Amino acid sequence: MTAVQEQTSEIGHTLPSADVLLADGSVASIRPMRAADRSQVEALFESVSERALYLRFFTFGKAAASQYVAHLFEPIASASSLVAEQSGRIIGIVDAERCSDVEAEIAFLVAEYAQGMGVATLLLEHQAARSRRDGVLSFKAEILPINLVMLRVFRDAGFTIEQHLEAGVVSLSMSTATSPQSIAVADVHEIEAQRHSLRPLLHPQTVAVIGVRRSETGVGRAILKSILDGGFRGALYAVHPMTVPIAGVPVHATLATIPVRVDLAIIAVPADQVMSAMQDAAQAGVRAVVVVSSGFGEIGPQGQALEKDLLRFARRHNIRVVGPNCLGVVSNSPVTTLNATFGCAMPATGGLAIASQSGGVAIALLQAAANADLGVASFVSLGNKADVSGNDLIEAWMDDPGVDAAALYLESFGNPLKFARLARRFSERKPLLAIVGGRSAGGRRAGASHTAASASPMTSVDAMFARTGVIDCRSLEELIDTAKLLQVGGLPRGRRLGIISNAGGLGVLAADAAAVAGIVVPELSDGLRRDLAGRLSGTVGAANPVDLGAASTPDRLASSAEALLGSHEVDSLLVVISHTALHDVAELIAPIARIASNNPDKPVLVVMSGAIPGCPSGPKTATFESCERAVVALANACGYAEWRQDRRVAQQDVTAGPAALAGLAARTIALDILASAPRSGGGLWLTVPESKELLGQYGVDAPTGEFTTTITGAIEAAARQGPPVTVKCADPRFLHKSEMKLVVTGLRTMRGVRDAVKALRARAGDDKVPVLVQPHVGGGIEIAVGLMRDDRFGPLVMVAAGGTATELLDDRAFLAPPFSTTDALAALSSLRIWPLLNGYRGDQPVSTADLVTLICQIGRLGEAVPELSEMDLNPVIVTTDGVHCVDARIRVQHRGPIQRSLETARQLSQKGRGRRMNIEATPDRLVDR
Repeated sequence: MTAVQEQTSEIGHTLPSADVLLADGSVASIRPMRAADRSQVEALFESVSERALYLRFFTFGKAAASQYVAHLFEPIASASSLVAEQSGRIIGIVDAERCSDVEAEIAFLVAEYAQGMGVATLLLEHQAARSRRDGVLSFKAEILPINLVMLRVFRDAGFTIEQHLEAGVVSLSMSTATSPQSIAVADVHEIEAQRHSLRPLLHPQTVAVIGVRRSETGVGRAILKSILDGGFRGALYAVHPMTVPIAGVPVHATLATIPVRVDLAIIAVPADQVMSAMQDAAQAGVRAVVVVSSGFGEIGPQGQALEKDLLRFARRHNIRVVGPNCLGVVSNSPVTTLNATFGCAMPATGGLAIASQSGGVAIALLQAAANADLGVASFVSLGNKADVSGNDLIEAWMDDPGVDAAALYLESFGNPLKFARLARRFSERKPLLAIVGGRSAGGRRAGASHTAASASPMTSVDAMFARTGVIDCRSLEELIDTAKLLQVGGLPRGRRLGIISNAGGLGVLAADAAAVAGIVVPELSDGLRRDLAGRLSGTVGAANPVDLGAASTPDRLASSAEALLGSHEVDSLLVVISHTALHDVAELIAPIARIASNNPDKPVLVVMSGAIPGCPSGPKTATFESCERAVVALANACGYAEWRQDRRVAQQDVTAGPAALAGLAARTIALDILASAPRSGGGLWLTVPESKELLGQYGVDAPTGEFTTTITGAIEAAARQGPPVTVKCADPRFLHKSEMKLVVTGLRTMRGVRDAVKALRARAGDDKVPVLVQPHVGGGIEIAVGLMRDDRFGPLVMVAAGGTATELLDDRAFLAPPFSTTDALAALSSLRIWPLLNGYRGDQPVSTADLVTLICQIGRLGEAVPELSEMDLNPVIVTTDGVHCVDARIRVQHRGPIQRSLETARQLSQKGRGRRMNIEATPDRLVDR
């Protein structure tokens, strides 16, 4: 659930209602006002004080209010009104009455008992989104200076506002366009609301289990046993018709008869009885429910309908729901220790919060955490995610002092764009680890461009994780290992690893594994090698890895570890011990924990070969089963540390959105093209002039050269450019021109140009095919820059080795906008062809700065124009003096109802307003979970 959960299509087609969280964590709904609401709206205006009416209507008495309500419900009323409803009662209203095609006057009224809960702010955000969709660019309002509450609502919402005092009234103008500030403000409010809303779930003091059998069978009885075995410190009850204690737990016939308010109810009854249990929970005022029962959305249409009814009831009665069809929850704070699951081991108390969509994976995760002695603060099995989602939990855990890191197992993203925003905010504070199931889903995205054809189903997820700092784990073991290292070892300062072993071969293998994982095993300085040699007289070698020999003593191991950690030549230490009969292994590694504690900024990893039992991790050391697992965990920690270190630089130059006029003009061009052609499900490939016009809005000259429809025009273009030139077919029907031999290069004479045009037209079977005449670009490196759009994840930019071998070389990286120049440069440097760009074997480096600028501009274009489905700029020839986009293939596609008339968009573009005008997609924070 989001604080602004207006459900939209990509460009903002609003659905009838939205569930929201108020500041106290309670649930409300925002929806369009209906004719049937008149009596409630009248009652709302009747209920408020004389002062409230004076602030609203600038006059005392209720006559103005009565007239206004009558006006709102007139058949010809021009106002667009939304109401906030809670538990079937209207608690607030906002209306926006048109003053012109692009401006509306906005006004609010909130029930006095509901003030201070963010109702007006939520109504403002929703009305801005709804009005923006209908073409309204700005709101105006007249507010009395003494109405500080309403002035604060506008000021604190983060939208762009202008205000001035005139005749004793504040005249205020507010842009309806979202801004980074408005989104950030709404996120902060939502995070706080989510924390309040989920407190009964994540930190319950009173728990009741519904569906406990008196026989020691069934899911309910298993959950009750888990709670008892886990040592829950709060009050525990069971609900059963026979009110005789079960396993010493008090039993009541209903939740409503329990003498204290229940924070959390666990429902474990058949699906057809769940609604009855929910009614009992509503009557008792329960705020959080876990439905472990199956038989809902996972079984088909009948179960889906039952699940919708369940959610609708829960929202109406202010209840948060986990599940249905889930495993349960764990609250493992020192004051709670609740294990309300069936079949899960109770992990040690710690700082890791876990959420899982899969019950089976959840069991494995908790068992692995228990085996690794990994401390867990909280666990939630999401099940069908009818209500509580991974996004909700990220928000609730973000400021929870008991949570140091979070781990997610996900199989789907309800709202990927919101997840990306929240994940980045979370990762800036704490590590966020994730495993995404379904990576091997067959098939690739259908598309005619190299970019679309190259993007696998997981490409968008990988790019999103890279941008947001999420630690992408590929197995449960990797997730547990990485979480364990982060929990006990902290973040490394770099990738330099020192290795110590009592078996030379194991040290060599560890170094090999580190290299594969991207960890550096540096050559030690002469001084450090002499120091080690002096400490380890008689050992095999003092190089890195350090070979202590099979007869190593605890003192020698400790001395070498101190020397490495105390130097400035390594950032972390890996100790690899092989079991021998010469020493007790526990005794051998005992000093390592002390040394690690003396060097808290350098993680210490321990691997004990030979499956040695009973060798625990120390307070500052992490023990792993193999060198491979240890260095993968270290690489994950290093990657996250680097992301944290770079984030401030990236935030300074992030491509947060299109420039006002460039984005507006580009969107208008795309809409013009679509409006002038028949609607096609497959979209339209742009002509060369259309491509040049669209890309030109962002300063991109692509494709280079001159477009012409005649042989004479081609000859004149060749003469202007000078030989040699290239002539290629410029008809969008022919996408893969090189394969169809529709490109002729190296033309040096006018006759050659004429013959080439004729030959191209003959091969195309059309004697009027237009052509593109391009100057020859000497030297340079061929790069491909592309864009594709995922219907849920948004635009994705590809950078790859270019030319005809793009797919053959398979050398590519993807970026999810908004991204920074730092991110774009990092993507380039990750390519295998990077040395060619950076100057290989004495060659002069090419203009990577211009290439980075091009990549960022394509990202901005993808954000500005949701109709842009896919694009290939291939090849882009990068030389020492700049970039040359030789070819461009662009497809645009209808994305839903157009928010604003093209004429309005053109008028705005011509006016050239300074403020950012958003005619793009309704912002992702207004999309459902």
